[in-house]
Amino acid sequence: MADTGIERLDLTVGSGEDARTIAVERRAGTAPGLFWLAGFKSDMTGSKAMTLDRFGARHGLAVTRFDYSGHGVSGGDFDKGTITRWLEEAGAVFALTEGPQIVVGSSMGGWIALLLARQLHRQGRPLKGMVLIAPAADMTQELMEKDFSPEERQSLAQNGYVDQPSQYSPEPYRITSALVEDGRNHLMLGGVIEVGCPVVILQGGKDPDVPQEHAIRLVTHLLHDPVTLTLIPDGDHRLSRDEDLKRLEDALSTLVAE
Repeated sequence: MADTGIERLDLTVGSGEDARTIAVERRAGTAPGLFWLAGFKSDMTGSKAMTLDRFGARHGLAVTRFDYSGHGVSGGDFDKGTITRWLEEAGAVFALTEGPQIVVGSSMGGWIALLLARQLHRQGRPLKGMVLIAPAADMTQELMEKDFSPEERQSLAQNGYVDQPSQYSPEPYRITSALVEDGRNHLMLGGVIEVGCPVVILQGGKDPDVPQEHAIRLVTHLLHDPVTLTLIPDGDHRLSRDEDLKRLEDALSTLVAE
């Protein structure tokens, strides 16, 4: 088998009944490293994640990708997933990295990226940069709970979850009351967000899941860090077309060079 330059490892996060095995793939390389944070029900093998890996390979940069618990090939129960839980896993995997890092977060991964960056900034370890693709900051409240129908609210209260159809999967997305309630502990859009690094946001104008108004609102809270917002008029939520992936590569090139 050809040497791909990628190391696969399993990282245990949590202890006792809370322990879960997180699958991590790392490409060796120099700094700044590239760190991937996927979206809700997504994994580390999607087109944007692999674009990140190929970019790292071409430029000799370290790349770290992983699957949250309940996602991809990681262990754990998806229905136990919360922002607290997935942020803890992101932090544990990030601790494996060395040197300056550029974090790339897609959809929910954009929210987790912001939370992680804020933590690191407060600890005096700011990121080198961040790329947010259709960032779903505060999604449990702003993009889920506020749009629940009366029937869905009743299901959430009575059953502890609501199943919603997805255009990205034949299986419905299950949104649990634990996810919604925990999300309230991580809301960011009520005040100034300080991440301590340059931020590039890529947002589709035809995104049905994270409206462009949501990205514009996020920008108004990033008052102390350089922010570049690129609105792609015909872009959807995934932003996985060739031209979209080229924009991602261009954003990475800019941040690497800074």
